[in-house]
Amino acid sequence: MTPPLSTHMTENWNLLGHEWAVDMLRQHVANESQRHAYLITGSPGLGRRSLALAFARSLTCSAPPAPGEYCDECRNCRQMSAMQHPDLTIIQAEKEGGMLKVEQIRELRKSVLLSPYQAPYRIVLLLRFQEANPSAANALLKTLEEAPSKVILLLTADNAEQLLPTIVSRCEIIRLRPLPTPRVEEFLREKGADAEKAQLLAHLSAGRPGYALRLLEDETSLEFRSEKLDEFESLLSASRVGRFAYAEKLAKDKEAFRETLLLWLSLWRDVMLQRAGEADAITNIDRRALIENLAEKLSLADAKKLLTTAENGISQLIRNVNARLLAEVILLGFPKK
Repeated sequence: MTPPLSTHMTENWNLLGHEWAVDMLRQHVANESQRHAYLITGSPGLGRRSLALAFARSLTCSAPPAPGEYCDECRNCRQMSAMQHPDLTIIQAEKEGGMLKVEQIRELRKSVLLSPYQAPYRIVLLLRFQEANPSAANALLKTLEEAPSKVILLLTADNAEQLLPTIVSRCEIIRLRPLPTPRVEEFLREKGADAEKAQLLAHLSAGRPGYALRLLEDETSLEFRSEKLDEFESLLSASRVGRFAYAEKLAKDKEAFRETLLLWLSLWRDVMLQRAGEADAITNIDRRALIENLAEKLSLADAKKLLTTAENGISQLIRNVNARLLAEVILLGFPKK
């Protein structure tokens, strides 16, 4: 009989999946061979921050039950888990999709020179570092080169290719991968989801347990998704004037615009998969009729172009381009229903 997921998680720093990464980091701590900087990459909601904080607990636990483990009960563990430890510094953009500024890195350079206050190490967590502006990225280089031995820097990003090669080369890279859909589905059932909802959310999460749990616990996220995909379908038959009007509305809230593009991106990816004969791999299983309809009308190259446009739009929003003009360009590229 296969043990429940909760048992596996207890043996895996209380994380779902990424066992190979936990095993590697556990050995680094047990052998006192940890690197001075790590870069954890993967899609949002995949567990990048959770892995980084578990690693921080293993590095600072005052009563580890075994080498490379953490007790989760001592003062250091509890404060690291709550992200309120005096030796933990968290650097990130003000909001997701925002910009991490050079001033934040300059402040960091001062703090890393201080000795740890309570734990064996000072931990610096740089979240979503792909949002760092060029000046901030360059400023971090000096910190990476000159950080004291009692400082461990943990960076997270969507992928290493978004960062300066000189930063990437100074870090141990941990590339997290999506989990199998059935595993996320089982996880959601253990969290109380019924079978139908667990199946839908597991597919929507694309193997990202954190995102799946957020969808389960926050009905507004599912409502937002449903609203934006309904609007997507309406836009396919909208006139040029109607698309311009929608673009004006969409551009007023950049965060909602970014979230909308992420949803549209997943839909165009599904159209590509359907067109390529990989229908079983689609994410938006409740929009199968729409996806099939679009796949019949578009070539694989057309679908890929629309997906790339959405991807580029997300990157351009971070760089503060004219949001309304960007929305208009994206919407004018939509096919007619």
